[in-house]
Amino acid sequence: MPMGTTNVSVDSRDRIVRLTLSRPERENSIDAATVRDVQGACEAVPDDARVVLLTAEGDIFSSGWDWEALLGKTTDPIAALRSHGIPPDPFGCLAALPQPVVCALNGDAIGAGLELALACDIRIAAENAHLSVPDVSLGLLPLAGGTQRLPRLVGRGKALEMILTGEPVTADEALRIGLVSAVVPRDRLAEESAAIAQRIAERGPLAVCYAKEAVARGAEMPLEQALRFETDLTIILQTTEDRAEGVKAFLEKRSPDFKGR
Repeated sequence: MPMGTTNVSVDSRDRIVRLTLSRPERENSIDAATVRDVQGACEAVPDDARVVLLTAEGDIFSSGWDWEALLGKTTDPIAALRSHGIPPDPFGCLAALPQPVVCALNGDAIGAGLELALACDIRIAAENAHLSVPDVSLGLLPLAGGTQRLPRLVGRGKALEMILTGEPVTADEALRIGLVSAVVPRDRLAEESAAIAQRIAERGPLAVCYAKEAVARGAEMPLEQALRFETDLTIILQTTEDRAEGVKAFLEKRSPDFKGR
């Protein structure tokens, strides 16, 4: 069912919720309304949704913060963000979703645009896309989690190179360093990203959510504690109807009919 907000359109079909940045005339730059719309869309994701798919209209995924709209009379970026009610982790709502979030980068992702993508679980890039965090060229730090999520994804050395130089990486380089998991022609991006979302949606939804939680939370734990956490989630999963259905379907050599219970 399609829904509309000012800067983010929402469409939910076949248990896949599609969020689309819809400010192509402003290169999908991120103002306070966009942050609110992303957060509102996350809050509205139904419990029975299996996957969230994020992309953008136009040829650019996002050119970053819309400073023209945000700064107003102040020259202090932090004060500007706070005056608009933008929290320190404006896109953390995506990372906090129990469902996996697939991000289809239809073009360049710059600054806060890349930080938005970093809050997702899987990123697929069009082959013409360039990704960067150029904030230091403005005398700023990345303001939406870039200094924390980027090194966790690509490693400290490459993250520092990207952050300290502000130079963009191509889609192919992003694939090489693990920033994206696939690069496809622009005209196939919608098809390929939807196919990945659909494959995830067909898996056991509880197992998928627990797997996301195990990876996300376990990465912040010592290995021994993380292994115990993985075992705890496995034990919980053993008690579910979906787990029984998965085993039954395997024995009967048919596709499982998961209910999310």
